[in-house]
Amino acid sequence: MSADKPHQNLAIIGHVDHGKSTLVGRLLYETGSVPEHVIEQHREEAEEKGKGGFEFAYVMDNLAEERERGVTIDIAHQEFSTDTYDFTIVDTPGHRDFVKNMITGASQADHAVLVVAADDGVAPQTQEHVFLARTLGIDELIVGINKMDIVDYEESTYNEVVEEVTQLLKQVQFNTDDASFIPVSAFEGDNVSEHSDNTPWYDGETLLEALNDLPEPEPPTDAPLRLPIQDVYTISGIGTVPVGRIETGVMNTGDNVSFQPSDVGGEVKTIEMHHEEVPKAEPGDNVGFNVRGIGKDDIRRGDVCGPADDPPSVAETFQAQIVVMQHPSVITAGYTPVFHAHTAQVACTIESIDKKMDGSTGEVAEEDPDFIQSGDNAVVTIRPQKPLSIEPASEIPELGSFAIRDMGQTIAAGKVLEIHERT
Repeated sequence: MSADKPHQNLAIIGHVDHGKSTLVGRLLYETGSVPEHVIEQHREEAEEKGKGGFEFAYVMDNLAEERERGVTIDIAHQEFSTDTYDFTIVDTPGHRDFVKNMITGASQADHAVLVVAADDGVAPQTQEHVFLARTLGIDELIVGINKMDIVDYEESTYNEVVEEVTQLLKQVQFNTDDASFIPVSAFEGDNVSEHSDNTPWYDGETLLEALNDLPEPEPPTDAPLRLPIQDVYTISGIGTVPVGRIETGVMNTGDNVSFQPSDVGGEVKTIEMHHEEVPKAEPGDNVGFNVRGIGKDDIRRGDVCGPADDPPSVAETFQAQIVVMQHPSVITAGYTPVFHAHTAQVACTIESIDKKMDGSTGEVAEEDPDFIQSGDNAVVTIRPQKPLSIEPASEIPELGSFAIRDMGQTIAAGKVLEIHERT
C-alpha cells in the first residue's frame, strides 16, 4: 500500500454460488497481492482434493475459515492495488454476516462489483445485494458477468444476462448508464486484467480497467467529527482509551468532545494511531484516544464521539426507509428486532409502518399499510428500546444506515430519514 494513491473500499456482492470468492482470489492474484507460493500451496491442496483450478476460491475460503475461527489475518490478503487506487475488499463474501458487515463494517463500501453467473442470471441474493447497495448509497456498480467459460463465451447469453440485470437495476433506481457490464471468467481469468481472445465480440474495459476508472471518493472531512466507539480499554500510564474508526470529520488534540448517548465529555489529551502519538486524525483512521476526566465505566461500545458544540444526535424515535430482504412471515407494528448501526446493537420497535413505496418509481404505493413482507420497500417509524446515537443519512450518511437482524439473519437494511431527538 502506498501513501500516494487514493484509497477505495470495494464490496464484492452477488449470489453465493456465482463465483465471488474465485473472483476475489483472481483479483488478488492478478494484482500480485497474493504471493505465488501461497497460490501454489492452495493449488496442491486443491488438486489433492480433486478440485484442481479452484485455488483462487481456496485462498478466499481459507481466509474466511480462519476468520470464523478468530485467527487474525494479515490485512494484506484483503487489499490490492491497481494503477490508480489502493483497494480494500470490504468483508469476505460468503461470510455469515456479510450483509451486516457491509452496513456496519468499519469500512463502508464506496463502490461495488456485482457478480452474476452467466449460466444462472439474476438469483434471489443478486436482488437482495443490489437492493442493499442502493439503500447504502453505493452509486457505481461494475457488473461482472462471470462463468463465461461455462456458457462457451456466447455473446447472446451475455446479452440476456445484461438485460436481466439492467431491469433489476432500474427497479431500484440505479443509474444504469453508469454501470459497466464485463464478461469475465474468474476461473480462467478472461477480461480480468487482460482482454480475452474468447470474447472477440466484447470491446469494453477489463475488470481492472473499470476499477481504475471509478470516481475517487471524497473524504468526509467537512462533516462534523463522528467516531463510533468499538472498544474501551484501560491502559496503564494513560488511563481510559476508547478505540474506533473516524467516519467523518477531524479529531485534534485539545478538542472538546462529547460521547452520546452516554452524555459525557471532556478534552482530548492524546490521539494514538499505529502505536504512535499523532496531533490529529481523519476519516478512515483507526485511533485510540484519551479524554480528560472520562473513566472506563462512563462510556461503552456503540457510543459515538463528536464535537462538544455539535454532539452526535440521540434518537427518541426516528423515521427510516427500509428494504425487507427476508422474513418468514409478515412484519407489523410492534415488531422488535435488533438494529445494528455503526458499532451499536440496540433492540428497536417498529412503532408504525407509515407507507409502502414502489421500488421502481420511488412513489408511495400505499399509505399506512397493515404489514410489510419480503421484497417490500417501506417508510417506518422506529423507537429504540434504549438510547441510540444515529444520524439522518442525508446529513451524515456514514452514520445513517443500519441492518435489522432477527433469528440469526439479516431481515432488512435501511437508512435514517429524520430523527426526533431525545429531550
